[in-house]
Amino acid sequence: MGRRRKSRGRAVDGVFLLNKPTGISSNSALQQVRRIYGAAKGGHTGALDPLATGMLPVCLGEATKFSQHLLDSDKRYITTAKLGIRTDSSDADGEVVEEKPVPEGLATKQIEALLVEHFTGEIEQVPSMFSALKHQGQPLYKLARKGIQVEVKPRKVTIHEIKLTDLREGEIDLEVFCSKGTYIRSIVEDLGHLLGCGAHVKMLHRLDVGAFKADQMMTLDELRQKMPENASEEEQKSIQTELDKLLLPAWAAVADMPAVTLDQKQSDLILHGQSVEQAEYVEGDMVRLFAAGEIERFLGVAEVVDNRFKPKRLICTEADQ
Repeated sequence: MGRRRKSRGRAVDGVFLLNKPTGISSNSALQQVRRIYGAAKGGHTGALDPLATGMLPVCLGEATKFSQHLLDSDKRYITTAKLGIRTDSSDADGEVVEEKPVPEGLATKQIEALLVEHFTGEIEQVPSMFSALKHQGQPLYKLARKGIQVEVKPRKVTIHEIKLTDLREGEIDLEVFCSKGTYIRSIVEDLGHLLGCGAHVKMLHRLDVGAFKADQMMTLDELRQKMPENASEEEQKSIQTELDKLLLPAWAAVADMPAVTLDQKQSDLILHGQSVEQAEYVEGDMVRLFAAGEIERFLGVAEVVDNRFKPKRLICTEADQ
């Protein structure tokens, strides 16, 4: 028999809300958080371009099982559009492909009218070739960097709110509240086209993801300061305990689902993959399940099917590990 591979890192579960810095990939940011926490397992929800900053929810341990819910959440961004210059990637990291003069006398009302007419409600976007969308298993940005162009089909997204927050010489600031899958660079490029001068994203910052708000974020530097160098083994344990307090619970990613507390018998059935009867919720509802006790224990999420809670995604119990 082969040796059982040892798990690297410790079992730590929760969600860390990272304020990603510019200049690094989302995966690099994730790995840095994982190393600081010494976590055996981790994943991020919704990649940000290296240029972009802001909220990157990092799910550790069992929280990774519920990350898809965050991927499907609405997002809020602020961005600065540089007018008069188009780039091949539609952002400041790309090569300049066209320069045009910015129309004189550009007015706030003119831009706001375009935002209402073309970028409000359900709209169609053609994602950039520099996006992370895949074509035959390859991310589009990798193909673009090789000079390979493929047809990218338009997709429908929803812009709940878009506001012009500042207009100055050659630049405009926007705040965008939108559905998943929205490409801010596509909005900026399309707006530049409508203005007749072209535009690209100079700055992009994600404020909110779902119910997670900007004031909950922490930077990598702030996190590193809580893990001093040359700490003794005993000190490291104490530091890790303090770091763990910074994590939101594993169920934070699905906090918008109703919470249901089960008794011991129901909990045992759920943990064995069986469904339990219920009468309060309607077909298709999704709920968070907790086991009753002095401290309620999160079990996972379930869907209402035929008036029963049917387990959809469960966390591992100590017995499973």
